[in-house]
Amino acid sequence: MKKSKPRILAFAGSARKESHNKKLVRLAATAAEEAGAEVTLIDLADYPLPIMDEDLEKEQGLPANATKLKELFLESDGLMISCPEYNSSITPLLKNTIDWVSRPVPGEPRLAPYIDKVAVLMAASPGALGGLRGLVHVRAILQNIGVTVLPDQRAVSQAHDAFDEEGKLKDSSTQEAIAKLGKGLADVLQRLARP
Repeated sequence: MKKSKPRILAFAGSARKESHNKKLVRLAATAAEEAGAEVTLIDLADYPLPIMDEDLEKEQGLPANATKLKELFLESDGLMISCPEYNSSITPLLKNTIDWVSRPVPGEPRLAPYIDKVAVLMAASPGALGGLRGLVHVRAILQNIGVTVLPDQRAVSQAHDAFDEEGKLKDSSTQEAIAKLGKGLADVLQRLARP
C-alpha cells in the first residue's frame, strides 16, 4: 500500500506583495516538494481577518476566512512559516492568524489545529540580524500551543539585496540552507509517518 505524502502548509507572515518572506518560503516549499511532501503554499493576504475579538466572535461566530485557514491547518501535518520581524517581534498579521485559527468550535479539542504539528521557521529582513529576534517569539508562541518546532532555522539579513530577479537567493550557501529547511521538514514528517 502506497503511503500518502506528508502535507505541509506554507506561508509568510506578511501581506506585502513583494515580501522578502514570501520569496523565502517559496524556496523552502519547492525543496520540500522535491523531497516528497505535498505543499500547500498560501498567501495570508487572501484571507483577511478582523483583529481577534471574542465579542465579535460571540456575536458573529468564527469569521469565514478563519474557518478556511483552520481547515488548512487541520489538514496539514507540518507548518512552514517565514516570519517578518516588526520591532524585534512577531508581525500582527501572523499573531492574529495564529489566534483566530486557535479558536475552538463545539466538540473540538482545545488547540486542535496545532497539536502534533511539526514546524520549521525562517525569516528575511533588511536588517543585519535577518529577523532573528522575531523568530524567538514565534518559536515560543508555537511551542506553547503544542507545535513541535524544529531546531534548525535561518534568518536572511540584508534581504532587500539578497534575491535575484527570479526570486532565488544570490548567495548559494544561503540558498542551500533554505532548501535544507524545506527538505528537513519533509524528511521528519516522513519518518514520523512510518509505522
